[in-house]
Amino acid sequence: MSVATTSTFSSLAWTIPDTMVITWRTLLRTVRLPQLLVFSTIQPVMLLLLFNYVFGGAINTGPMPMKYIQFLLPGFLVQIVVFGSTQTSVALAEDLSRGIIDRFRSLPMSRAAVLAGRTLADTLRYAFLAVLMVGVGYAVGFRFENGFAFAVGAIMLSVLFGFAFSWISAFIGMSVRDVETAQVAGFVWVFPIVFASSMFVPVESMPGWLQAFAKINPVTMTADSMRGLCLGGPIWTHLWKSLAWIGGILVVFLTLAVNRYRRIA
Repeated sequence: MSVATTSTFSSLAWTIPDTMVITWRTLLRTVRLPQLLVFSTIQPVMLLLLFNYVFGGAINTGPMPMKYIQFLLPGFLVQIVVFGSTQTSVALAEDLSRGIIDRFRSLPMSRAAVLAGRTLADTLRYAFLAVLMVGVGYAVGFRFENGFAFAVGAIMLSVLFGFAFSWISAFIGMSVRDVETAQVAGFVWVFPIVFASSMFVPVESMPGWLQAFAKINPVTMTADSMRGLCLGGPIWTHLWKSLAWIGGILVVFLTLAVNRYRRIA
């Protein structure tokens, strides 16, 4: 075995346990802040109920009429992970401003572990929220129509999408370093891709110039994939595009975030 290969295995052997430690630290912090846990749970529940009951009677769900909750929930699972990913940038900016990142950098630990641990902990949070939203959706009339395996696949796809977006937020948090700026910067780019998508309304209902953007939007690709997995209908055309977006985002922003972390003075 070459020296380079040995070095790679040694680095990986350090990275995994270090990542688990940071993940556990982040989860403990979440549990010890019950107010944050409660309000971050209540907010998506309120939004789901408001969208369903306020807009449900007015929105045409397209060529295949269905109850609005059937159309809404698959896309809403994408929304909660995209919005939830903004907490990653805020948390990392807070750790930077308090000097916690500097302490981590002074320790003999993997430099990728701090970011990987944070994004992994957030991914577990997305999984919890996705299951919770499905439960709330069932209470107001949503039903999976494509079998248990596809239902699990839909939840996994939404969680994976949130994991990818957490790395965008990680890069933002490493770049701005200030909590207030991270809060603003975290949402500025989220609103256009969330609301200019098929998440809440069919793309066909939008003006032509906006449809062009919505159709290539990764949120649209993932929301349409989710509907196919949850309700039946076309799946693979949207799914491979969604997975391609996820892979591309991970490759680009994981690299950018880790490099930014390494350059922090």
